[in-house]
Amino acid sequence: MKSLCIKTNNSDLLNYLLNELKNIELKDICFSENEFKVYKNIIIHYSGNDEPLFLSKISSVLCFLVIDEIEETLLKRLIIQNYFYFDSTEREKILAICFDIITDDFTNLFDKKFKILYNIFYEFLSSHKSIVLNGFINFRLKSYLELLDKVVNEAVNSFVIEKEYLEFISLLKLYINSQACGCEIVHIVFSSSESVLLDENKNLIVVADDIFKAKYLSDITFSSNDYILNSLLTLLPKKIYIHLVDDYKDEFINTLQLVFENRVNLCTDCNICKLYKTSIKNLNRKKIPHSELF
Repeated sequence: MKSLCIKTNNSDLLNYLLNELKNIELKDICFSENEFKVYKNIIIHYSGNDEPLFLSKISSVLCFLVIDEIEETLLKRLIIQNYFYFDSTEREKILAICFDIITDDFTNLFDKKFKILYNIFYEFLSSHKSIVLNGFINFRLKSYLELLDKVVNEAVNSFVIEKEYLEFISLLKLYINSQACGCEIVHIVFSSSESVLLDENKNLIVVADDIFKAKYLSDITFSSNDYILNSLLTLLPKKIYIHLVDDYKDEFINTLQLVFENRVNLCTDCNICKLYKTSIKNLNRKKIPHSELF
């Protein structure tokens, strides 16, 4: 016979374990709940002949217990310990990003977490008759906590990038709203391959590519679209018509909408759109001068 004792004073964890043990798919097992001076104990007895299977089942239950019931608390603890300089609202946002990361890569991360926890619990239960959950979680789950720490670090990086991005947008909006408009209309013919700027008469606008003349400096980058943004900040048009030739709207277009707000109009089916849609294949096959399009 193999007997185990699981000790905890957390009623939620206790109820979780009792419920899982009721549904465990294993014969020759019985369990009871007892309260002693310090801890509430779950006593489990196994009278069967397959001890490795018994230990495997209990280890799996404890794995799910940690992931389902304790992981959020551990994530919060890691955030507070390592990133205490963020305020409570920022920490909540970081925690939400942690959940997003875990959800987006759920199968892969779950398998990694489960494997780590399973090996730790199985090894321990193989040579011990009792386990104090709080102490075990605090002192014996180093490799599991390291995995969670990587998730937290990734979440913090995403949070900081998003924060810097929003600050960047705010600064650009302040600049735009403090300046007089420089022209009436600018058209952006936007495609995944190449984008061009046109003035209100459909003449090509030469995109400024001198970084030293840029109207902004930031770690935020949109590659070649940086120069388009810099040109728009120089021209400061009253209206910006964005022609989505590929019906493709990326982060850069979203940024332009945030920065220039109601000055921006998206278009997919005007004369300019149609012209570029029908001509873009020819432009790719042979170099047709822009002036020949109009």
